[in-house]
Order: sequence, then C-alpha cells, then structure tokens
Amino acid sequence: MEIKYVNPRRGEGTLRIGDSDDLVVTENIVAMPDGKVCMPHHCTVFICTEGRAQFEYDGAKMQVQQNDLFLCMRGSIVCNFMASSNFNCRQIWFNQGELWNINIYSDTSLSDLARLKQNPMVHLSDDDVALLDNYFQLLCHRMRCGAAADIVRSLVSTMFLEMLVIMRRDARQSLAHASAGEPLPGFHRRRLADQFMRLVEQSDGRLRRVDELASQLNITPKYLSTILKETMNRRPSAIIQLFTMKAIERRLRFTDMTMQAIAIDLNFPNASFFGKYFKQRAGMTPLEYRLKYHKGR
Repeated sequence: MEIKYVNPRRGEGTLRIGDSDDLVVTENIVAMPDGKVCMPHHCTVFICTEGRAQFEYDGAKMQVQQNDLFLCMRGSIVCNFMASSNFNCRQIWFNQGELWNINIYSDTSLSDLARLKQNPMVHLSDDDVALLDNYFQLLCHRMRCGAAADIVRSLVSTMFLEMLVIMRRDARQSLAHASAGEPLPGFHRRRLADQFMRLVEQSDGRLRRVDELASQLNITPKYLSTILKETMNRRPSAIIQLFTMKAIERRLRFTDMTMQAIAIDLNFPNASFFGKYFKQRAGMTPLEYRLKYHKGR
C-alpha cells in the first residue's frame, strides 16, 4: 500500500508564523487520510480533547482518549486509523529546524525526543490539562494577533518544556536523573548527544560504526559513550541498532525492495550478512518478517 506523505494543512483553524510551515498550530483535527500516513518533515504533538481513536504507530497498536498527549515523531508511519464520531484534538506541528529556533536547550534537548520515540503517549492529569490549556489558549491568541515570531517561539518553548516535564515524569529513562542531588548533564554534552542523534537518524540505518559517528563529532568513541550514558542512559550501539532496525522494518513493511536491494541500500556487505543481522535481533528472517505483516493485506 502506498504511503501518503502529509504536511500541516492550511486554511480555517490553522495558525502559523507568516506563511511558513515550520511551526503550525491547529485547534481541531480534520479527517485522517485512509491508508498509511507519514509526516516526512514534522514532529507533531496531539492533545486529545474529546472522543477516542486507535491506530498503528510504527507497527505498535495505540489507543488515544480524552486528555491523552501523543508525540508523533518525524518519519513515523501511522495506519489503520479509526476514531469515534466526536474525536477531536489540538495539534502543534514543528520541524527539526524550528526546534532549534525556539531555543529550549537550557533545560532539554533533542535527545529527550529520541527517548520518547519508544514512549510517545502519556495520560494527562486534570492539573496537566488545565496548565496546557492555558498555554494553548494564550499561544493561539498571540498568533491571531500577529505577535512577533520571537514571542510565539518563547510561548511554544515554555509549553514544550511543560509537556516534556510531564512526559519525563512517566518515562523510566528519567529515573536515572531523579536521584537526589545528582546534577543534570551540561549544555555541551546534551548538544553533542543531540548531534549524535541527528547523525544516526539522518543516516537512516546506513551508518552503524560507533567510531565513525564519533569521528564526525570530533570526539572519541569512549567520550561519546560517556555522553550518551549520562544524557540518555543508553549505549551508542543500542541507539544505532534501534534506528537501523527501524530503517530495515520500514523497508520490509512498506516497500517491495528485495533483500539484496535493502542490503545494498543500507551498506551491508551482502544479503546473507544482512539476513543474519536482522534475524539475530528480530528473531526471524527478513522474509518471515515481511510475510508476517503482509499476510492478509
């Protein structure tokens, strides 16, 4: 089934800075396209205001109901979307460049978003809902009034930080930073972790050597490991494997590429090596994986 690539809609119910699609706020949802949907350039925060919906998100089944906050990462695949007749949600669309523009690095970083790839949803408490509603209403008001871009970005930055605090609260990865008296990693290390995540994500599974990625950051593999341990509690190889497996699974599920073609595309020595790599980590061969998800389609 062909993947439909979508970008923020225009028209009534949407707010943006000038004519740019870099940062877009929508106050209600419109009908979701049928089939497989991908947002190639944007991450999107959804806050369900009423009703419920269910869908597959990168192969995982999700159920969203009123007062759920869901973070859809750039490049993820959403399919089999079904919703109640009264389903509605607020949305904030932002691309990676805009995330840098809103300057949230004093308290968080892109590595937070990377951790949330595996834990993209949280149910909001009544206090959370009231807090984020106040931010959202103020943000929409200032955007309608034509406020300066820096003012809008400051509001979005603060709202994002509040949302990330809420999401971290329920994420197991944040427990490592919750020890009494333990200082948060410094700005420089968080930024290097961000740059590493961007390199791995942009490589789309093609770069898998820790030393090669460390070299591109002008640091040693040992220092890279230390940074990622402190900022994300993960090893570089584990993060690389996560992105590599996602790249492989996406090609197996959503393209007709042969095993040889995938091996070449992702810089494996040959199809046999590629098959062994995948089976060791997925517990099945690439062909078995493809047949599992194509069965009945």
